[in-house]
Amino acid sequence: MTTQTSPVDHELVQAATDVARTRCQGDNHTMAAAARARDGRIVTAVNAYHFTGGPCAELVLIGAAAARGVYELDTVVAVGDRDRGVVPPCGRCRQVLLDYFPAIEVIVGEGDRIRTVLITDLLPESYVWSDHQLDVE
Repeated sequence: MTTQTSPVDHELVQAATDVARTRCQGDNHTMAAAARARDGRIVTAVNAYHFTGGPCAELVLIGAAAARGVYELDTVVAVGDRDRGVVPPCGRCRQVLLDYFPAIEVIVGEGDRIRTVLITDLLPESYVWSDHQLDVE
């Protein structure tokens, strides 16, 4: 597998970092996410931890974006609280991001080695959820 990288959107990383530092208080909110909309706007969100498997920050972000009328996201990043830095999306988030935004780029890596990759590079040979929605003629 060849992974192609794109320039890192440092403004997006900083937005997620700022939210993680200021809004992630206690055990219920430990991750922040930020995404850049196709029109350039930045949308942010935090996770809602719950022992039953509450939604990750990336999933909350999809809903927050839709609530703002944003349905096309180009790039996403998640950042941990307590200055943990960029955290890659979990498997569930990778699948949901692929299903909603098949061309989205994801910022991953740590420290000065962060990079931007396509979601398909993080979830190769994946199931495509929309397959079940195709009209059969």
